[in-house]
Amino acid sequence: MRRILSIDGGGIRGLLPASLLAMLEDAVGEPVAEHFDLIVGTSTGAIIALGLGAGMPAAEIRDFYLDHGPAIFSGSRGPRWLRHLALGKYNAAGLRGALEDALGARRLGESGTRLVVPSVNLETGQVHIYKTAHHPRLERDYKELMVDVGLASAAAPSYLPTYRSTGGIPLVDGGLFANNPVGLAVVEALGVLGWPSTELRVLSLGCGEEPLDVGLARQRNMSRLYWAPRIVSVFMSAQSSSSFGTAQLLAGHENVIRINPVVPAGRFGLDRTSEMASLRGLGETVARTALPALRPVFFGERAEPFRPERTLQPETSR
Repeated sequence: MRRILSIDGGGIRGLLPASLLAMLEDAVGEPVAEHFDLIVGTSTGAIIALGLGAGMPAAEIRDFYLDHGPAIFSGSRGPRWLRHLALGKYNAAGLRGALEDALGARRLGESGTRLVVPSVNLETGQVHIYKTAHHPRLERDYKELMVDVGLASAAAPSYLPTYRSTGGIPLVDGGLFANNPVGLAVVEALGVLGWPSTELRVLSLGCGEEPLDVGLARQRNMSRLYWAPRIVSVFMSAQSSSSFGTAQLLAGHENVIRINPVVPAGRFGLDRTSEMASLRGLGETVARTALPALRPVFFGERAEPFRPERTLQPETSR
């Protein structure tokens, strides 16, 4: 059996799946990362995935949000109206500092499990997906700093500035391509790793789902001004549905478990740190409910040790 963990993007709402994983880890009594053969995460999900790959206990990843969330989403630039019209809301210094504190100088090649982290190349419009060296043709990404991979995947337009790699590539939030990366995860398992579909067991974690509401647009032809604050929600909802459907089709409906509790519209913003306590509580509540079904599928035995195709030279690793 090959077990896959997929984690959505969602800003500070990543505290929800982080708290869920911390509760599961406490109940299982072993690191959750050691029970998965592949972990895929986008944006805030990428940060969780990188932390798990780096060997951080899930409780430490949860506390990363609690300890650093307010600082990451502070220091907004300029008057409110100017922020939304001309400037991104935040600079990247807070997130970079927090990631450096948590991940240090670890590189992707130091991950204890296979990782896949998407971002988008603004120069070409193509996806830019970071991967550990889990296939012979993956020759370069394993040398990248985990901090840089996290910054690239989490650079959400209008919230954080575009991340520019050491090679000059402008990269933004992987959520523009796969905010729910479960379809990407299953494609990686089948198309790159060559795992049989019958052996896959997939756990997909969301950051809370708001009911889609486009108001009058359901019945009338509304203007661009009306659609502007709503169209992203439509894109995200459609992408998530498509990704989940792809995973179910390829791996089998019964082999893909999706946990993404419905939350009140507007309560948990991507940068609303005032609701962190509630996000943590919701994650723990969902974990308590889901544990009996998840334990026999995902936590019965540990995954086989990850043997990467390439390893870091001593002078490259920390």
